[in-house]
Amino acid sequence: MRLPPHILVVNGIKVRRPVFLLGAPHSGADLLARALKRSPGFHVTMGRSSVAHVVYAFARRPSISRTSGAVRVMRDALAESWQVLARSCGQCAEPCREAGGVTGNGPCVATSEVTRFGDGSPDLLYSAPVLLQSFPDARFVQLIRDGRDVTADMLDDPACLAWFKPVMLSEGTEFPNPFLGVNRDEHLDRWKGMPAAGKSALRWRSAVRLSATLRRDLPEGQLLTLRYEDLVQRPVEAVAALGEFLETRVSKIGLLGPRVSEVGSWRTRLRHGDATLVEKVAKEELTRLGYLGKR
Repeated sequence: MRLPPHILVVNGIKVRRPVFLLGAPHSGADLLARALKRSPGFHVTMGRSSVAHVVYAFARRPSISRTSGAVRVMRDALAESWQVLARSCGQCAEPCREAGGVTGNGPCVATSEVTRFGDGSPDLLYSAPVLLQSFPDARFVQLIRDGRDVTADMLDDPACLAWFKPVMLSEGTEFPNPFLGVNRDEHLDRWKGMPAAGKSALRWRSAVRLSATLRRDLPEGQLLTLRYEDLVQRPVEAVAALGEFLETRVSKIGLLGPRVSEVGSWRTRLRHGDATLVEKVAKEELTRLGYLGKR
């Protein structure tokens, strides 16, 4: 796959060192997106349909992301998402509108103030290789969180649970499939019979493995890994690390709010059987990251 031949220009602004927020569902990418949206010069989008369609197409059929046209498709999708138009915010998902403090149709930023672009759409992690090909100077921030807390939040999220319905699996779904956490098609029947907690654990386990691959493969200086627990319990230090990495001032206001889930809330939110299943499915990753054994 060839590198893009030119710098992308959106609203007359050259896209340099865009920032992409990656992680398993409910790992804190939305919190960082809120913080960056409120930081000077940043235009960060979350879940715009143009990007979501591409991300989930790549997630269902990973081979598409390895074709020669994948870079162009991704760049076009993000260019559309980053367009600042008179009513552009009316097309944004509610989390993005809320994060930007938008009450009308927008726009949430003025083009004269934008110097940096970013995206924190859900499940962007599965398009990371294409994003790097599309923007070789991009900066990636990946979030790691206790898989048991992730599962507790996923079980309360209808959008996450919808992916676990067999009807969502089209005939074109490919295996191995990191998005579902299923390695072989012969495992699909077993996956269909698993409780939602087990499917959530598979998705978290697969996301963590992808994150480990990124740490190994991405060029030095282009990837920062943060823990959700640090965002919530040590926001000042986390924001300082992020600001140093991005070479800019980052607002910590976005990390504070009613939607922040408490660290360790899985203890009261997960049934005993579900917690046991998560620990069984993702034992290796929970142990490696230091979460297993924390009670």
